[in-house]
Amino acid sequence: MKNTDELAHEIQESNDIISYFERNREEMQTDSFSEYLEQWLRKKQLTRAEVVRASNLNKAYVYQIFSGKKYPSRDKVIALTFGLHLTIEETQTLLKQAGYRELYPRDPRDALLLFALGRGMDIISANELLFDHEIEVLE
Repeated sequence: MKNTDELAHEIQESNDIISYFERNREEMQTDSFSEYLEQWLRKKQLTRAEVVRASNLNKAYVYQIFSGKKYPSRDKVIALTFGLHLTIEETQTLLKQAGYRELYPRDPRDALLLFALGRGMDIISANELLFDHEIEVLE
């Protein structure tokens, strides 16, 4: 899989956008966010119920996200990354797939979330870390 910088470079170097698409068909994002979540479930060998418990989100809401009926906020996507037990890199990918900015180390809240993810903390511990630093918790 090519990274975004490689694809951007190819676009700039390409004389023909059609051939770019043909060469990079597998690299294009065409799935819905709910389809991406289903892919992560399979990859991580988790059930929706396990993700609900580990994300600390409302069961009905999570099921609506997975079915495509609801579109989650950035905070809900981050909560889902805890539920899916994603790495930092996987979290950044899921945020991009959802159309949100990545966690940014210069942002104090994002830095704490990166710290928590990097240490494999669960969402409760991550929220305690945020609370201890008087920063808004994930809800």
